[in-house]
Amino acid sequence: MRINLTSVMVDDQSRALKFYTEVLGFVTKVDIPMGEFRWLTVVSPDEQEGTQLLLEPLGLPAARVYQKALFDAGIPLASFAVDDCHAEYERMLKLGVVFRGKPQLLGPVTAVVFEDTCGNLIQMAQV
Repeated sequence: MRINLTSVMVDDQSRALKFYTEVLGFVTKVDIPMGEFRWLTVVSPDEQEGTQLLLEPLGLPAARVYQKALFDAGIPLASFAVDDCHAEYERMLKLGVVFRGKPQLLGPVTAVVFEDTCGNLIQMAQV
C-alpha cells in the first residue's frame, strides 16, 4: 500500500494553484473542470509520477469549521520536506510568504510553519 493522493482544503483553487506552483515550486499534474470547481492536483517537480496533492475546494460547512479550527490552534494541515529549511525560508520570505516564526531545530528536524494564503498552515521540515 502507498499514498498516491492527499489533499489540502483551499478556499480559492486559482489562488491556491498560483501559490503552490509559483511560490512553493510544485507543478500542475491534473486540471479538470468539474462544475464550479476543478479536480486540481500538483506534484513535486522532482517526483512528477509521485504523490499528487489535491487542491480541494472547501465545499462543506464542516470543512470550513475544521480548517479554521486547525488554523486558529496553530496546527499545520500538512508537512512538506525540503533539503535546506533555512534557504527555503529565506527564498519564500522574499516572495512575501507569512511565517509563524523562524526555522527551529526540533530534535533531528529543522522546521518552520507558514500560511498558504488559502486558510491553511503548512509545516516545512528538513530531516
